[in-house]
Amino acid sequence: MTTATAEFAKRLDQTAEDTEALLAKLLSDELLPDEIARPKRLMDAMRYSSLNGGKRLRPFVVVESSAVFGVPHEAALLVGAALECIHCYSLIHDDLPAMDNSDLRRGRPTLHKKTDDATAILAGDGLLTLAFDIVTRDEIHKDANVRLLLTRALARASGIGGMVGGQILDLAGEGRFGDREPVDVAKLQQMKTGALLRYGCIAGAILGQSSPKEYQALDDYGRALGEAFQIADDLLDVEGDAAALGKPAGADAALGKTTFVTQLGIDGAKQRVRDLLARADSALSIFGTKGDVLRAAARFVAERKN
Repeated sequence: MTTATAEFAKRLDQTAEDTEALLAKLLSDELLPDEIARPKRLMDAMRYSSLNGGKRLRPFVVVESSAVFGVPHEAALLVGAALECIHCYSLIHDDLPAMDNSDLRRGRPTLHKKTDDATAILAGDGLLTLAFDIVTRDEIHKDANVRLLLTRALARASGIGGMVGGQILDLAGEGRFGDREPVDVAKLQQMKTGALLRYGCIAGAILGQSSPKEYQALDDYGRALGEAFQIADDLLDVEGDAAALGKPAGADAALGKTTFVTQLGIDGAKQRVRDLLARADSALSIFGTKGDVLRAAARFVAERKN
């Protein structure tokens, strides 16, 4: 294990631990000003789907892209927690019978199986809304314009031109609304999966009030990271083990989805990942050794087993 890889693993674990603690605090029963009540069933459901799970990769890229500019850890972590709330809400809704109809997530029953559809929908809505409460907080940055830019970028990454739009394109490609619609896999995945990972990277540039060249470098890195993540996910669906994944393997094939693997083949998809790693590495060259942990993150994404 190289020094950069060891440092990456250490910092990934630490960010996961810090994110878990922060989410637990944000999802406590303590009322905030202007809140009337925090219903127990709703809070239990939000906690079930947000705590004790995942590698917290999205908060990690926020923290590490921010660290390049010396942004305070606590501020970056709050933005990372907001992003993780968006991610967790999307998983709840994706698992619903009307979407992917999944029974397992991270080796446990999905929320609608644990509770019911209505509770799952509302827990997702709660996490989505909480994300925008978090990202506007004064503790993140003294400059309100920085908070505005973070909020706007998060809305666009998670909304109609990002994750939500990508989800409906995915369903259309399955033929859910009539005839199967032709799928532009690169565009679909850039929206559905890549947009939130890219946000994690550019959030650091926004928090750090970077130069335009630095912003573009993290934007380019984030785009490469997002695509590499999705191709690795497609490969895992074909080659992965259900026990390691914590969900059924082969789900994409069962639904007849067009993926990077169906388009490029397994060997072609693996070569594409290698090309994306080179692109990510090149994008980070502007930061010198400050980008080493982000480089290791790209390799981790490409080589992950779950």
